[in-house]
Amino acid sequence: MLFTPSFRSVPRLSRALATHTGTQARTPVRKWRREEIQAIFDSPLLDLVFRAASVHRQNHDPTTKASRLVDIEPVLEAARKAKENGSTRFCMGAAWRDLAGRKSGFERILEMVRQVRGMGMEVCTTLGMLSPDQARQLKEAGLTAYNHNLDTSREFYPSVITTRSYDERLDTINAVRDAGISVCSGGILGLGESDKDRVGLIWEVSNLPEHPESFPVNALVPIPGTPLENNDVSLTAS
Repeated sequence: MLFTPSFRSVPRLSRALATHTGTQARTPVRKWRREEIQAIFDSPLLDLVFRAASVHRQNHDPTTKASRLVDIEPVLEAARKAKENGSTRFCMGAAWRDLAGRKSGFERILEMVRQVRGMGMEVCTTLGMLSPDQARQLKEAGLTAYNHNLDTSREFYPSVITTRSYDERLDTINAVRDAGISVCSGGILGLGESDKDRVGLIWEVSNLPEHPESFPVNALVPIPGTPLENNDVSLTAS
């Protein structure tokens, strides 16, 4: 399965500026009018996020294929580079439903967590559903935070997700929290949910034994060929 590292950075004054060689083609510089910049500046934040994601999709092929879990050393090399560039947290993710039947892969992930934590950075992962014992092992390896979104309200959830139940997601969140790992859990807007469902998601999170340390809100980017390709992703009231 794909295992994707990412990182959070802080500014470093000593970081060198990027340069271009003379052999590279130069992109024409667009002359922006002040009114255009003001309009973007005044746009709602989530509208800006959606527009940025749309431009990204136009220029990058969203098609992905399952791949094997990467080896430890390439991940550690990426972590070293991230730290050199001022990162304070390194995040890794695998597109799995859960860790069932992945004992060797889980051991490799635990070693990645140990090694990255040893570099002095916080470490976060998203690996699908976890058992209490798996959460405990991740904590002992040095894991700082775990991402596991609820995505939407309990009522609307079965309309878009069938690979795991809502209660299974809550069980993972409970296991992570009980292990002493910070919880990152939020939702996705634009799945076809109503305002009532958006309220339901917030209500569900607000009634957890402890609130997540992080509540990310994502906007769906419809991809042609998927069941939600024609979704109206307007973030206004529906």
